[in-house]
Amino acid sequence: MGEFIAKIEEAFGEKVLSSKEFRGEETVMVELASLYGVMVYCKENLGFDFLIDICSVDHESVHPRFEIVYELASVDDSQHLRVKAPVAEEEDVRSVVSLWKTADWHEREVYDMMGIKFTDHPNLKRILMWEGYPYYPLRKEFPLAGKPTEMPDVAFTGVAPMEGGPFVTSSSARDTVSGEPRAKGES
Repeated sequence: MGEFIAKIEEAFGEKVLSSKEFRGEETVMVELASLYGVMVYCKENLGFDFLIDICSVDHESVHPRFEIVYELASVDDSQHLRVKAPVAEEEDVRSVVSLWKTADWHEREVYDMMGIKFTDHPNLKRILMWEGYPYYPLRKEFPLAGKPTEMPDVAFTGVAPMEGGPFVTSSSARDTVSGEPRAKGES
């Protein structure tokens, strides 16, 4: 067991749902209600003064559906920790912007792409999609081929400008949708 996992398990006990160490990477899963307290502990007691990233995972058919993932480090890059928490569709996550200012845009991106809301966030609004966009593009039910838009000045559903370029998965495909194996049968 890793050094940070042991300290978090000692401090939070049953609030730690699981933990693992793999190839020198430590990961701890905590209950959502304790997540903010764990994050404060990581910053103030374990020296994690740098929030690298926040992302989320959509498990779609599992309850709770989502998982929020924080990548923590020290500025001198000597220590790393991954902290996760399960999040149900109807639950909000407490913002960590008060601990790490970099959380601002990361939380906005998670909200914008997955629909997970953050309480106490100073400016929780969409960062990539336009306000009023009714979908969350990284959720599993969102089709890979995209959805038609009613705002042609903001987004388009026509041919991508780089069609046929270096990022096409199959150069012999008649179009980009049929060239992407995961999108076959979707429109």
